[in-house]
Amino acid sequence: MWTGIKSMSSDRNPKETRRTGHYAYFVAAGIFISRIFGLVRDRVFAHYFGNSAAADAFRAAFRIPNLLQNLFGEGVLSASFIPVYAGLIARGREEDANRVAGAVASILALLMSVMVLAGVFAAEYLVIAIAPGFTGVKREVTITLVKILFPGAGMLVMSAWCLGILNSHRKFFLSYSAPVLWNLSLIVTLAVFGNGGGFRLSEILAWGSVAGSVLQFAVQLPMVLYLARSLRLSLNIRMGEVRTVLKNFIPVFISRGVVQISAYIDELLASLLPTGAVAAFSYAQTLYTLPVSLFGMSVSAAELPLMSGASGSEEEIAAHIRGRLGSGLQKIAFYIVPSAMAFLAFGDLVAGAIYQTGRFGREDAVYVWGILAGSSVGLLASTLGRLYASAFYALKDTRTPFLFAVLRVALSTLTGIYCSLYLPSVLGIDLRWGVAGLTASAGFSGWIEFLLLRRSLNHRIGRTGLNAVFLMKLWGTAIVSAAAAWILRSISGVMNLHPVVAACIVLGLYGVLYFFITALLNIKESRNLIKRLIRKASTGNGR
Repeated sequence: MWTGIKSMSSDRNPKETRRTGHYAYFVAAGIFISRIFGLVRDRVFAHYFGNSAAADAFRAAFRIPNLLQNLFGEGVLSASFIPVYAGLIARGREEDANRVAGAVASILALLMSVMVLAGVFAAEYLVIAIAPGFTGVKREVTITLVKILFPGAGMLVMSAWCLGILNSHRKFFLSYSAPVLWNLSLIVTLAVFGNGGGFRLSEILAWGSVAGSVLQFAVQLPMVLYLARSLRLSLNIRMGEVRTVLKNFIPVFISRGVVQISAYIDELLASLLPTGAVAAFSYAQTLYTLPVSLFGMSVSAAELPLMSGASGSEEEIAAHIRGRLGSGLQKIAFYIVPSAMAFLAFGDLVAGAIYQTGRFGREDAVYVWGILAGSSVGLLASTLGRLYASAFYALKDTRTPFLFAVLRVALSTLTGIYCSLYLPSVLGIDLRWGVAGLTASAGFSGWIEFLLLRRSLNHRIGRTGLNAVFLMKLWGTAIVSAAAAWILRSISGVMNLHPVVAACIVLGLYGVLYFFITALLNIKESRNLIKRLIRKASTGNGR
């Protein structure tokens, strides 16, 4: 099933591999900082709004412009714009690259202006679609919030264009840490105007969101203008490269739309389950997406411009992508395997450390654990699949990932309906656990998509994949480390401690054992990480 890494070793450039690891580190650092501020934002939001009607109004209103960002934002531009722009830069055609960037910016700005204007005027009808149960003041405030938030969503889409420029020039940290300003804007707005809460605060917070969107775009713009000095805005769609971007944009846009529909269906199915299923599903999704973003997105984002910059004959391009892909797959697997095992074995500790406070008790943490365990089924496939999709994007092929994404969504929907609504009664368990079946079915579908992506790419560029021995070492180490940490939590009084302390002790032992054993097994990623930590510690001591 898994093909050998040794067969790809000749395709790699060690210096370039180290450089990619350096880039991936900056992507992960930016995402991590942004996620931390996001958690702080949610905690402050809960402090001032709780589960009030104003909180419902803001959450519902934000869902509409957020859809605009998801459809036109980072994922779509990364797949359609970066391969073309980065390819031109790599071939020394900077003038052409900047003309393409200017045309894409102009088209995107025009499209966003129309969409934002339409969204503002159609706010009343959009609210009917997403929140038909809202009435009276709650409904009126939601409409007002949608009108305020739409321009901010447009700015976030333009921020994604900046990300495409910066990533192509290997300026990863700025692009992925820029959302910190958006989160910080909301946190400051709540801290300054939070007393009293209510609908008035929700409107003020919406304006704070718009201000944060402007800041997120503005902080990236100076570096973009510096890197693309000859950038000129135009609506020139006659350039072949611009037409390529637009051609690639359409299937990726549709693919993102399909994913959004899938997310809507998941929430709909969860809403048919007993009370608490939707909230628990949301909590689990936040935790599940953290390793996907930190490790899957970081490596994929760093590799996409490098793979897109390949030149030469078809054989040379294929060899280059094989090398980049092999290195990236190893990095992702090294971190995702222990993450999946942690969710499976210690999901209650993870959920408890982050959420267990106030009305969120131990029983709730265990419930989220079950959902996380279901998510862990497809965690590795989802993250590896991101990198395979990036390889297709580098080959200017957006159609193949789109077709497999549609298949995954269709399969996930069908299996999700059965596993969430009918399987619990077959197994004789409480219906509320159907949400765990929902995440497990999505994980199963993710494996199908991954295998199809790998099979299709192997036909095009030759054999790719992870070495079976390498994977056995990772999974074996994760199992042994988890068993040792589980013994600790079973024979000691650690579970009687505060959830954060208990998680630090048990998960700390698990993590230390994983990195120590993988280093003894001569896993390159572990040894490199330990060397980096030792080097930084030595530098910190002034040596």
